[in-house]
Amino acid sequence: MNDFISIKGARTNNLKNVSIDIPKHKITVVTGVSGSGKSSLIFDTLAAESQRLLNETYSSYIQHLLPHYNQPIIDEIKNLPVSIVIDQRKIGGNARSTVGTITDIYTGLRLLFSRIAEPFIGYSMVYSFNNPQGMCPICKGLGETKQINIKRLIDFDKSLNEGAINFPTFQPGGWRLTRYTESGNFNNHKMISDYTKEELNLLLYDTGSTPNNPTSKWPKTSTYIGVIPRITKSFVEKDDAKYTSELENILEVQVCPKCHGTKVNETVKSAKIKGKSIADCVTMHISELLAFIESIDNSIVEIILIDLRKKLESLQTVGLNYLSLNRSTNTLSGGESQRIKMTKHLNSALSDVLYIFDEPSVGLHPEDISGINEIIKGLKNKGNTIVLVDHDPDIIKIADHLINVGENAGAKGGKITFEGSFEELLQSDTLTGKALSETHSINKEKQTYNSFYTLDNVSLHNVKNASIKIPKNALTVVTGVAGSGKSTLIRYLFTEKYPDAKILDQSPIRGNNRSNVLTYLNVFDNIREVFAKHSHKSSSLFSFNGKGACPVCKGKGYIKLDLSYMGDVHQICEKCNGKRYNDEALSVKWRGMTIHDVLQLTVGEAKDLFKDNQLKQVINDLIDVNLSYIKLGQSLDTFSGGELQRLKIAKTINQNTSRLLILDEPSTGLHESDIDKLIVLFNKLLDKNRTLIVLEHNLSIISQAQWIIDMGLCGGTLGGNVIFQGYPADLLNVSKSYTAKHLRNYVKI
Repeated sequence: MNDFISIKGARTNNLKNVSIDIPKHKITVVTGVSGSGKSSLIFDTLAAESQRLLNETYSSYIQHLLPHYNQPIIDEIKNLPVSIVIDQRKIGGNARSTVGTITDIYTGLRLLFSRIAEPFIGYSMVYSFNNPQGMCPICKGLGETKQINIKRLIDFDKSLNEGAINFPTFQPGGWRLTRYTESGNFNNHKMISDYTKEELNLLLYDTGSTPNNPTSKWPKTSTYIGVIPRITKSFVEKDDAKYTSELENILEVQVCPKCHGTKVNETVKSAKIKGKSIADCVTMHISELLAFIESIDNSIVEIILIDLRKKLESLQTVGLNYLSLNRSTNTLSGGESQRIKMTKHLNSALSDVLYIFDEPSVGLHPEDISGINEIIKGLKNKGNTIVLVDHDPDIIKIADHLINVGENAGAKGGKITFEGSFEELLQSDTLTGKALSETHSINKEKQTYNSFYTLDNVSLHNVKNASIKIPKNALTVVTGVAGSGKSTLIRYLFTEKYPDAKILDQSPIRGNNRSNVLTYLNVFDNIREVFAKHSHKSSSLFSFNGKGACPVCKGKGYIKLDLSYMGDVHQICEKCNGKRYNDEALSVKWRGMTIHDVLQLTVGEAKDLFKDNQLKQVINDLIDVNLSYIKLGQSLDTFSGGELQRLKIAKTINQNTSRLLILDEPSTGLHESDIDKLIVLFNKLLDKNRTLIVLEHNLSIISQAQWIIDMGLCGGTLGGNVIFQGYPADLLNVSKSYTAKHLRNYVKI
């Protein structure tokens, strides 16, 4: 009876009264197209209820401090274990949060060095870059320094009176500017470019002096200070949040010249084990550091060594051997963050836990996925229940039980269309089964290209002396295992030479209840203007954020009831019935529809509705990215990850005029049946004379490339090499390429 988690009558979001049993102590993979209801079932129902019920066991005070989970719309849920959700949200953190600190490996290293390093310099806290005794005196333990770029700060073609200093309060009318114009040190009408070397040095770098001929407006007790030290002391060192964007415009972040990014001082660097300091350790890749730890044979620190080996091996198992401990956590991708979270549970003694994974395949090459699969199987073998949402065939294959949600997305989804084994799924009449059972072929065309983008002998991070050529007006796919150098080569080195390239990646869209498809694509004003012209009223009347807002819910469509530790309850507004608008706005009809009625139309239904060319183009772009089923007024906070990814592509197509597009893993969150539509979209862009560079692991996309650049062979120091560049069919003959190995199997060669 307790062998299953039983869910009855789930109706959260688009779920249609779903009832299902999920087997315990097994691996269950939930599949289905993007937007079909997978996340609604697994995260908004299963995970949310488990977390919510667990939180209820604490006191009301503690509950108030914990995250609040909305109660799912459900009839009943039984036999629900405590859950641990491992999602793709970035770990984040500030500049002092690193891979070493988040995994506690740096703590272990501090203990190790405090015990056996020579000379002895103190106990473990001395080795901390967050401790004044251990931090680098120049960067204060940050590993980087911020330098003001003079060319960004100063407009040399202007005078002080014309606003030569590009920073708030230093502009004409700003009080800080008077510290220069009233000092008597300068001709305020003279262009900065005409200053003598002495005048420029006085303006920029003087650390404190008394003006010789100040005006009457100069404060008698004031000391003259140059622009650079004044901005550094008043804004940079204080990290003034009020001027964050302005500081970003004038600052350049550089690796600290003193500690070279290791964050610690010379005393800490002087203490060594087998010739290596803790600073050397944090710059090694995980695989190198593991080899160093394994070379230490000392019974005094055996317990510390065992713990370090265990944690380092865990990172290696999940394919993160290319990372170093001093890597800031805020630079990690969502996939890297998720895998680091995984390692925390690998050696856990907990049993009978429900582990829920959100697309663990994200950011992984097929060669990397085998390690992830071993982790998932290992967690199951410890007596845990595993439920994961994923689209990757190699992940789906390891399932003991499969659940397919669909069959389509949005209002046409939300049903269970299949339950069973992988073999049974392949025989099923589902989009997932059909996509997985398809036979695949590789693009054998070898088109002649006469014009290329080129890089010659470029180096950065693990990429050393790489030379590549990318054909113009073609689809080039850049492949290779995680950490092999793809992003370094294209996102940094390539864009440095070709800054006009537009990058589209998986960075999240910041959506909320008040932002929808139309506002994101900047065409909501067009629809409001249609109603305004038709009614001869202000366009603001047709905004639920403006004059048209319902007076009770203020345009939200619901009333939020704060029940303290029990969480917030959203109740549909009784005044507008969730329509968001006031009576006057809803009294206007265009083509028999109110503004609310129009916002409830799907993209497909609105295809031929408008004459406005911009609106028509946006709607066609949404159809091109397979989002015809979403509503025009649908809030962005209701979109799935795959839907948001396609929405970003639609915006890029519509609003970016760059001929050179770089797409970083555009398959993220997409079902295999959606990949064909994505390739059709690529071809439409190529027809418009665009050049596409796609960083990708998905074999469906790789197989249809016109040109391939394969990086590797492995990650980190074992990567950074261009293994192959050329036509896809020729890659199949490269014996040392992991991409070629999996591609041969994919196309059955």
